[in-house]
Amino acid sequence: MTPTREIVLQALETLALPDGRTLVSADLIRALNINEDAVSFVIEAETPEAAAKLQPMRAAAEAIVAKLPGVTKSQVMLTAHAPAAKAPAKPATQGEPPSLKIGGHPKQQQGKTKPSGVARILAIGSGKGGVGKSTVSSNLAVALAKQGRRVGLLDADIYGPSQPRMMGVSKRPASPDGKTIIPLHNHGVTMMSIGLMLDEAQAVVWRGPMLMGALQQMLGQVEWGELDVLLVDLPPGTGDVQLTLCQKSEVTGAIVVSTPQDVALLDARKALNMFDTLKTPVLGLIENMSTYVCPKCGHEEHLFGHGGVEAEAQRLDIPFLGALPLDLSVRLAGDAGAPVALGDSPAAKSYAQMAARLIAGGMA
Repeated sequence: MTPTREIVLQALETLALPDGRTLVSADLIRALNINEDAVSFVIEAETPEAAAKLQPMRAAAEAIVAKLPGVTKSQVMLTAHAPAAKAPAKPATQGEPPSLKIGGHPKQQQGKTKPSGVARILAIGSGKGGVGKSTVSSNLAVALAKQGRRVGLLDADIYGPSQPRMMGVSKRPASPDGKTIIPLHNHGVTMMSIGLMLDEAQAVVWRGPMLMGALQQMLGQVEWGELDVLLVDLPPGTGDVQLTLCQKSEVTGAIVVSTPQDVALLDARKALNMFDTLKTPVLGLIENMSTYVCPKCGHEEHLFGHGGVEAEAQRLDIPFLGALPLDLSVRLAGDAGAPVALGDSPAAKSYAQMAARLIAGGMA
């Protein structure tokens, strides 16, 4: 017997918060999803501090839902509206490793290079912003890691780095000698981002040479270790970072993300043309925000159109890697630093299928 939304909410009404309200009456439940015998949802608090205090309530909610008839798996995540205030930086003390400066003019190199130990580099790009390229990158990295691949994720979106938040990491990478960068790890993925080196609110105001130098550092100075695949989350458009990566690194191929509407496809074609000009093979297209299913009534709607990316892939004879839904749980999971691909929801299964296609095709 599959539980209904009403049954789950009634069960959660029995858990009282310290102020006497419940998770339901306080309107803290988000993205409630029931998939046969699996129930998942997010508890969204006002602040990170409030979310930390709700950790016992999260565990209790997960346990009480798991006991409902017909439920074999219960998954509850915590998130918050705003980022936690950062602790003041500690003053440098004698004996600490030297500070690492990111950015600067790129160094001369002979031919294309690839980080030692990295088997493949996949560039994930888009013609325009707002199509979910970074969300796809983080979830695809997690999905590949879940299927046994050794995965790295490089956030090369210098002006708008979002992977630290999406991957749930905030610690500054260590540098034992002022040259080598030790990457961070979470959810089975090795990752590095310019966002880890700067304050979250600090804007990156750099010209092209600084961008190129930063990308060269994050590729060449990071100790990536042995990786089957390194995913590079590119900035939107066709600028300096894309040029530097494809001209200076041994990129195995590119994946282009687009939403299905005509305006997004116009820019996606420019990204495809750029990769063609740079002699970088396009390994596939992904249609994001393809379908929206109302969580209350189950009605399916195509808010941005449907099938446009697949039709473009067929026209250009490029592999179509799949369509991803427009789902609130994807956004909430990314904001919480726990990509939705970690679970087994319909959205997670879409990423798992996409990862399996890449592995089967020898691309990851």
